[in-house]
Amino acid sequence: MEVKSNNYSVYIGKDVLEDFNSILEDYQGQYSQIFIFCDENSSKHCLPHLIGQVPMLIGSELIEIESGEHNKTLSICQEVWETMGESKADRKAIFVNLGGGVVCDMGGMIASLYKRGIKFFHIPTTLLAQVDASVGGKLAVDLGAHKNQIGLFRNPDIVLVDPEFLNTLPERHWVSGLAEVLKHALIADADYWSFLSDMDLQNEEFLTALLQKSIQIKNAIVLKDWEEKGIRKTLNFGHTIGHALESNALENKGDLLHGEAVAIGLAVETILSEMTNKFSADECSIVIESLKGIFNLEPIKVEDFSDLIEWMRHDKKNDGSQINFTLLKKIGEAEFDKTCSVDEIEEAMITYNSLLSDR
Repeated sequence: MEVKSNNYSVYIGKDVLEDFNSILEDYQGQYSQIFIFCDENSSKHCLPHLIGQVPMLIGSELIEIESGEHNKTLSICQEVWETMGESKADRKAIFVNLGGGVVCDMGGMIASLYKRGIKFFHIPTTLLAQVDASVGGKLAVDLGAHKNQIGLFRNPDIVLVDPEFLNTLPERHWVSGLAEVLKHALIADADYWSFLSDMDLQNEEFLTALLQKSIQIKNAIVLKDWEEKGIRKTLNFGHTIGHALESNALENKGDLLHGEAVAIGLAVETILSEMTNKFSADECSIVIESLKGIFNLEPIKVEDFSDLIEWMRHDKKNDGSQINFTLLKKIGEAEFDKTCSVDEIEEAMITYNSLLSDR
């Protein structure tokens, strides 16, 4: 399946890598060299499959970084740029990002800034990256513990989504990726939410349909608002709280995946939606119970509340001193630029903690 976006296409399916080999054959003579950017996990578990399916990549230069959000920094970018310079990479080089959200975000930024921009292709290998990070042209690295503070908008030249890579994932990463999937349904498509209520990730047809639908939802929103001036902000549902939790974990060397933080964010911001945005109590209960059934939601430490509020104040989506949220109006419909007070945010976190005690 092909999903067309802004001057590039997202290809989804088991045969996309064979198609990629044909694309590279057609590109012969138009590029000087190919770099494959990955981390140790995608190098070990995904690179053999990629090379096996795409012989045109044999002989490419491998650039491998250590996995994890804490390595998503400008200093690592500089090391990669220096490596490319030592390899005499020119403006005709191609950069292939093979990995999860960190690799796609960071690799795209590296390629976009090297010699003012070279071609780059995303081959996302995690569920989260396939449905979210690889689509939409957002590229960034962290500034200290502050999430995605240094970045730009630039689209990849191609995105190749091969479900085969998902077989390499530990269960924790599978579940983490579902946070972005559920977000897409909650903000944009009530029928998709119903479809996800009977989840069977072992079913190949179900998984393919999930990938296609989530990518279509995100792409449709991005096409309306590429630079996030309006409706694209709805994709931030769950992320004001989620990014604060991630930043706090980074600062304190905690172990928290992006999707795990977003899942907590979805729950708290669903509660905020009921408190402040006339989201119905019945639908709020449905959403919270669904999240509790899928994720191993952890309580938010009360002693962290003030730090989390400060992280939220530094969120790049804010306007001045206000803390901005995307909140639900009903399942399948969201509203952006909704401000909440510190008291309301803390009350929502307290309510969230109390609901976990019911498990």
